[in-house]
Amino acid sequence: MALVAIAKDNNVAEEVAWVVGNQPIYKSEIEDAYRQMLSERQTIKGDPYCVIPEQLAIEKLFLHQAELDTVEVSDGMVAQQVDSRINFFVTNLGSKEKVEQYFNKPMPKLREELTDIMRNQYRIQEVQRSLTKNIKPTPSDVRRYFDGLPVDSVPYVPLQVETQIITINPVIPRQEIEEVKAKLRDFSRRIASGESDFSTLAILYSEDGSSTYGGEIGFKGRGQLVPEYAAVAFNLNDTKKVSKIVETEYGFHIIQLIEKRGDRVNTRHILLKPRVSDKDLSDAIVRLDSVRNDILAGKFSFEEATQYVSHDKDTKNSRGVMVNDENGTTRFEMSQLPQEVARTVNGMNEGEISKPFIMKDPKRNRDVVAIVKLTRRIPAHKANLSDDYQQIKGMFEAAERQRIVKEWTEKKIKDTYVRIEDDWRNCQFSHSGWIKQ
Repeated sequence: MALVAIAKDNNVAEEVAWVVGNQPIYKSEIEDAYRQMLSERQTIKGDPYCVIPEQLAIEKLFLHQAELDTVEVSDGMVAQQVDSRINFFVTNLGSKEKVEQYFNKPMPKLREELTDIMRNQYRIQEVQRSLTKNIKPTPSDVRRYFDGLPVDSVPYVPLQVETQIITINPVIPRQEIEEVKAKLRDFSRRIASGESDFSTLAILYSEDGSSTYGGEIGFKGRGQLVPEYAAVAFNLNDTKKVSKIVETEYGFHIIQLIEKRGDRVNTRHILLKPRVSDKDLSDAIVRLDSVRNDILAGKFSFEEATQYVSHDKDTKNSRGVMVNDENGTTRFEMSQLPQEVARTVNGMNEGEISKPFIMKDPKRNRDVVAIVKLTRRIPAHKANLSDDYQQIKGMFEAAERQRIVKEWTEKKIKDTYVRIEDDWRNCQFSHSGWIKQ
């Protein structure tokens, strides 16, 4: 017969599926976790009623260790992740009401539970980071690992390229900028007079992804905001007032304070971007074509031109070298490049410099003009230490982290009281030792 406990918040009898140490895992917890994984489209490898309770049990082992190690996390960081998660649910399900219906609980209760979940996730990550922090592989470690890989486990590396880039932002006429500012001043007037609500105007007019949420961006620290935005946002004190117009690399904003929590602030904003005309783009193409011709004529190098001509702050001071945000290296698979860059370098030879082309800046979502240099093309191949050392090193580090965490987990299971009720025992668990003899 299954254990039954009384839930503290509503006095409803709860079925206990597992007990780990002195901590029960309720059937309702498993169901809630299952619904959340489905809503986030997470892949569940195996029977969810085996996989999920084991995951929850492992979390309890790590959280017990976090208590022993007195691991704490920032409330602001947790709040930001909760906001992001709720926004994700709203976007995918359609409304806050549909989110409440899907999880069968009011939004404040869901927020409270997500706060506990996110705080626990951070604490677990910190324990795991502490366990694996001393992994510092030497080249001989990486070589031994690679030599020991079965032939069918050696990854196949698709075509990769290394590129350099110069971009310039087209000149925007002063009249266009003034028209954008006039619209924002009108929005500020309408909000101040009570004629319009800030959130409504953000939904209707803001050109930022946050418009879906009435311009709200969630709790952010200074380092997570561009400097010009942060300087204004952190100086706001009245939640009813609207900031002056703020110019950033993304365009022009007006900002309203929602709440401050310590070193983090939650704001909403309306972003408008001045339009770039076809003539502005054509003029930028002519200018960059002249730069390209001077490089080809030997007047200066591509690297020198990057430092003095390029407007892209991410590559301007690194000789134009593009860095892959996904792996931190200078190598890109074609699918990892901005599509206009990928299309351009696809038919180029090593050392060749492209003609100017228009591309969408992926971080700032605006049209810029660019030229690229194909530095190196690495054909598709089976991974090898000479060409793919960093990738193989990353594989070794990941395997070591997995091994250390697995060994720690199985030792902890062995040393911890665990009881699994009869209806929940018929499983192939990923760790041994759960079912005590």
